[in-house]
Amino acid sequence: MIDRDAPGFEPPPYPYDRLDAFQKIAAAHDGGIIDLSIGTPCDPPPAAVIEALSTSGAERGYPQSIGSEALRRAIARWMARRFAIDMPVSRIAACIGTKEFVATTPQYMKLRRPNRDTVLYPQTAYPTYEMGAILAGLRAVPVPMNADGTMDLASITTDDAQRALMLWVNSPSNPTGELDDLGAAAAWGRAHGVPVFSDECYTEFTWSTSAQSILQHGNDGVVAVHSLSKRSNLAGVRVGFYAGDADIVSYLQEVRKHGGFMVPGPAQAAAVAALDDDEHVRVQRDRYLSRLERVADVLSKWSGVSINMPAGGFYLWCDVGDAWGFTERLAVDGGALVSPGDFYGPQGARFVRVAVVQPDARIAMLAERLSRR
Repeated sequence: MIDRDAPGFEPPPYPYDRLDAFQKIAAAHDGGIIDLSIGTPCDPPPAAVIEALSTSGAERGYPQSIGSEALRRAIARWMARRFAIDMPVSRIAACIGTKEFVATTPQYMKLRRPNRDTVLYPQTAYPTYEMGAILAGLRAVPVPMNADGTMDLASITTDDAQRALMLWVNSPSNPTGELDDLGAAAAWGRAHGVPVFSDECYTEFTWSTSAQSILQHGNDGVVAVHSLSKRSNLAGVRVGFYAGDADIVSYLQEVRKHGGFMVPGPAQAAAVAALDDDEHVRVQRDRYLSRLERVADVLSKWSGVSINMPAGGFYLWCDVGDAWGFTERLAVDGGALVSPGDFYGPQGARFVRVAVVQPDARIAMLAERLSRR
């Protein structure tokens, strides 16, 4: 019998809405707020990318849901250069950025395997892995992390492994910047019959090694997810892609086609230009590395906290003890906004995440403000 009085789903508060009070404090500073809370790129894309976006003529017709042939071939070329992978274009497809892919894929996988009800994801992580499971009516089960930042795959119980619909990995990690053992994740998934989805959106900004992909360990049972938002400063254009296991990619291509998910044609044209240009990514890497070093130095001197550089990504993950107290103090003293670590799971409660996505002049302003305290 249906319980007609049972409560329906109520979305939790969006994490960043909880920072409204601190935004007002920071904005009151002369020169305004210095927002280091959200990973929104501030630097310009290459001129050729903007040219392609504005002159493609692709706005007139419906784009292919899987991505144009030109886009998928550009993705294949990029993967060959970056990872030495020969990926057939049939195993590549576009998505509208990657957040919607992360949020919606669990429900599509559930339709395919209705006897599985669990999504596994890193314990300290981007919150959409958990929310994607919740929106699909599934169990969201965090996997503890080892001290070196890798997922403790051995801690996954037999019951959770048998119920697992999919496993998310994220390397370099948002928020911690740690690198996971992608080969171990792929092997675990194959041993347990669990598809592994690897979010690799920050791979171009890997500092301690060369860029890594789970697809370097074979395609079977794995899907890599990438975005142009970070590498090419195109967050507003919303272009991402996924590639890997032939059966999984083909299934998702068809499901998403029925759902009408299409990256706009001009955005696809811009993505081709961006993917074929490695020089602007080298320039962006230098910017982010310089900003990471500068902000780590500024905040360490002001707070007395030792802040380590990440292995990848453009975030500082800082153990500050009282994350919300630190966030308020930084808003008061420096007019800057950061993200308290509990946004990324309860294990992050002692930490703050600092996104170095402000121009150098704004970072210099932060340093000047904090030097007076």
